[in-house]
Amino acid sequence: MNLNILPGNSFPIGATVSQNPKGVNFSIYSKNATAIELLLFDEPLAAKPERVILLDPKQHRTHHYWHIFISGIGAGQIYAYRVYGPFNPEKGHRFDGKKVLLDPYARVVVGQEKYSREAATGNTDNCAYALKGVVADPTTYDWEDDKPLETPYATTVIYEMHVGGFTRNPNSGVPPEKRGTFAGLIEKIPYLKELGITAVELLPVQQFDEQDVREPLINYWGYSPIAFFAPHHGYSSRQDIFGPMDEFRDMVKALHRSGIEVILDVVFNHTAEGNENGPTVSFRGLENSAYYILEADDSSCYTNYSGCGNTFNTNNPFVHRLIVDCLGYWVREMHVDGFRFDLASVMSRSMTGDPLEDPPVLWAIESDPVLAGTKIIAEAWDAAGLYQVGSFIGDRFAEWNGHYRDDVRQFVKSDPKIIDKLAARIMGSPDIYPQPDREPNHSINFITCHDGFTMNDLVSYNEKHNEANCEDSRDGANDNLSWNCGVEGVTDRREIEVLRLRQIKNFFTILFFSQGTPMILMGDEVRRTQLGNNNGYCQNNELSWFDWSQIEKQTDLLRFVRGIINFTQELEIMQVDKVLATVGAGTPESSLATDEEQINPNEVPNISWHGVSLGKPDWWEDSRTLAFSLRHPELPAAISSEEKKGEYFHIMLNGYWKPLMFELPLLPKGESWYLIVNTAFASPRDFNNFDAAIEVIGVRYRVEPRSVVVLMAK
Repeated sequence: MNLNILPGNSFPIGATVSQNPKGVNFSIYSKNATAIELLLFDEPLAAKPERVILLDPKQHRTHHYWHIFISGIGAGQIYAYRVYGPFNPEKGHRFDGKKVLLDPYARVVVGQEKYSREAATGNTDNCAYALKGVVADPTTYDWEDDKPLETPYATTVIYEMHVGGFTRNPNSGVPPEKRGTFAGLIEKIPYLKELGITAVELLPVQQFDEQDVREPLINYWGYSPIAFFAPHHGYSSRQDIFGPMDEFRDMVKALHRSGIEVILDVVFNHTAEGNENGPTVSFRGLENSAYYILEADDSSCYTNYSGCGNTFNTNNPFVHRLIVDCLGYWVREMHVDGFRFDLASVMSRSMTGDPLEDPPVLWAIESDPVLAGTKIIAEAWDAAGLYQVGSFIGDRFAEWNGHYRDDVRQFVKSDPKIIDKLAARIMGSPDIYPQPDREPNHSINFITCHDGFTMNDLVSYNEKHNEANCEDSRDGANDNLSWNCGVEGVTDRREIEVLRLRQIKNFFTILFFSQGTPMILMGDEVRRTQLGNNNGYCQNNELSWFDWSQIEKQTDLLRFVRGIINFTQELEIMQVDKVLATVGAGTPESSLATDEEQINPNEVPNISWHGVSLGKPDWWEDSRTLAFSLRHPELPAAISSEEKKGEYFHIMLNGYWKPLMFELPLLPKGESWYLIVNTAFASPRDFNNFDAAIEVIGVRYRVEPRSVVVLMAK
């Protein structure tokens, strides 16, 4: 290997290909290291480096950055580091020259076939079993004029999905070599498009440690990051060294061509290195006291605000820079459309773990011009009790609305004391988000997500059944706000199955007729089940995978969900970017009530509340009914004046276990109510497109037990 070695530069951080002069610049951060070796390998699985280069701090160090420029190599070069320094856990230092370390800025990671988490944990040299980075030049890919879509939240439907689980099932129809990969997802884009999805939110696709779990299980979800810049190697069908990087970009480009955005679930709250007994893979061996928040009274131990053993020190200036650089890279070079920040409240903690009013890293994300057109979504809580839904920083962050999930679940299972909260959720939660200029679509509304029951299991199980996770069912949430409809688990009793299907349709109807951005979980549209397991993070098998045979078995539900998604996506009333004006009786929350005399319902988009009687919503604790009218008098200018009569809906929710007669609003002469949705009806009568809707005769309508009815005036 004929190399020419120069001092190099501290910037850019990572391994960067240069054309003038030709070569690669390496830069890595470590404040307290005393020596660093750059290891160059010929093969991904090489047990030893072909060349070891010692960085001289007099030539190759600027401030806390170690750097070197090497001519004679380029893209495709495999590399790693050894870092030497004090091993003094009581003072926060865990340098160990026996461990081969991965560059935190590595764009591609190799060596997975021989990687050993145990070898990285023990007291021996792990070179033969270590992960390695690959020098990459992201500028050589042909994007063919692709760019992020910047779809407004108001017209967004999010599908939370697992790349591997989406097509890994043998019944997916995907060729074996593409199952569970980015390429496999490409083959299923027509399914997503027909469903009405406008954005996929991918569970972690940054390189993660599949071994970060008890044997013989596999870390399936991927909330165990190792390299934040690198697409996960296991999701590539290609055998070439740049396969993960290029196949991910192929997927993004293909999704964009179909009008579907790509949102990444990013995990900056912890890493796979775990607690003080965990492996040394990268960050721990580079600068432990900078990358992690350590216990104030014992720096040998890690704080655990993430619930995963350690807490990434996101507001340390050097870690802060890594995060912002990483997000910018995924937008500029990988063309992603947004990010969902897992346990985002961890990122609002100081370098000692205290909550900050103005966390630097979050404000940097909020104000970064590179990210200005992206969606940034916070899971606004952490595992140590910090809950910031409604109070997360900035103007741009949307939030997973945990209150929406809980309150809609309680209504559908007929809990008392919930009607006033349900009304607020339907309006976009102005009680939680009182800021007058905040768009209601910044509330990400969901009933289910990866973490918890699937929607089928939400109506089929009262208790979690996590025995397969080998933790004696201690893991997973205990309070799921679920109801099994009378029988626990799988049943052949027809009346139970009819009720469960009705409840699922109730959930979907409420979700898509609420103000806010709807998100659904992969497979809920075909009743995907995990047999009561509400924490499938370690179940890389058919328990978690999408079962494509359900498309044929659940044709009626799939038709319903497709219909209601595509129908509501065309409605102006569901795309309003401010809280609807309230007319009539209002709600018990003064923040939601509006003086009726100040509003002309024929001039502004509005909502009015009712009960079984018009204008008389029942806000009492024991109430289980609610009705509301949605009106949007203004339609796009493209519609002729003769057709421009606006949108007017009347929606009746009966959470009671008996049928009830609801009064209907009177309509002008020549107009009638037409039935769009009745969740108590069997398919195909449960959903009707506007042109096929059946006229409703009379001034009252019978709403069956535990059902939802949607009427539209025309």
